[in-house]
Amino acid sequence: MTDQIIARKRGSIGHITLDRPEALNALTEEMCVAITRALQGFAADDSIGAVVIDGAGERAFCAGGDVILLHDSGKAGDTRAENFWRTEYALNEYISRYPKPYIALIDGFVMGGGVGLSVHGRLRVAGDNTLFAMPETGIGYFPDVGGSYFLPRLGTAVGNWLGLTGARLNTAASYALGVANAYVPTNLHDALIDALGAADLDGSDAAVANVMKQFVRRPPVAETLPAAIKCFEESTVPAILRSLEADGSDWATKQAVTLRRKSPLALAVTLEALRRGSTMTFREAMARELDYSLGFLKTQDFYEGIRAQLIDKDRNPKWSHGMDEVTQGQVSRVLGRHAMEPLKFLSSENDA
Repeated sequence: MTDQIIARKRGSIGHITLDRPEALNALTEEMCVAITRALQGFAADDSIGAVVIDGAGERAFCAGGDVILLHDSGKAGDTRAENFWRTEYALNEYISRYPKPYIALIDGFVMGGGVGLSVHGRLRVAGDNTLFAMPETGIGYFPDVGGSYFLPRLGTAVGNWLGLTGARLNTAASYALGVANAYVPTNLHDALIDALGAADLDGSDAAVANVMKQFVRRPPVAETLPAAIKCFEESTVPAILRSLEADGSDWATKQAVTLRRKSPLALAVTLEALRRGSTMTFREAMARELDYSLGFLKTQDFYEGIRAQLIDKDRNPKWSHGMDEVTQGQVSRVLGRHAMEPLKFLSSENDA
């Protein structure tokens, strides 16, 4: 077990807390293993009627994964990155079919690995400080952890916008667009956990809802997305940019500026991954995302993006291609078959 999470039984619930507040609760492989084991133990315990997962500290639920480790592993040519993705993606898929109500309290930053720990579960409870984003194209990568499945199902334009630009959603927008499906003010989260633990939960959604109704509030009203969001329905990144520039509104202009800062290769791969994921089952999408991730380890932009954003922090990446230079062949190479063995999914029994 690891000291990077806290897993305990609290009355009728299993409670998991990500406990790396100094790192915004960013995920490690060790944490993914520990969360998996805790979830399987809670699933096998008939006295537990639901699971709650939250993050320590006030700033983040979970702001991502150990990107530097992935960078270093790819440079070294070892298996650390692949092992992490295999463990993380299997956990994401298990959460999607967890046999008991799974309640993620997504207050603070919800990015990268934190998205995978929350959006695939039954209840995503926003707090007052929720800030959701999938900013991976800015480091020469793509929105993984099931992003290729989840984002298209928010709607083509919205999913493409979030996945390509890394746009940040606050509490109101997260709820309005379906990232969160309940809002409980942050100052009521502890009381909600206590009430769930004290209730006679039987593993049903109805029993959880009976407790939740005491705490759920009407969320803040979100701003309406502008008409220019339709620009993100175009089938290529250059076409999206042309559409945004033709629109000419302030919002469209800002999106175009944002896109031009991202890796052109990562943008093109992301758009195609979202298109493919829109017709896949969740399990199919996760299996393919392992190949996509390993494909990115073979690109220049993955290392350059992490260097510029997280290592040297000069924020001036030198991308391998211009926006109009990425070919379908280059996209297909990243999205090809790279894993030597298929992704192994977890059983529902306590055998991890």
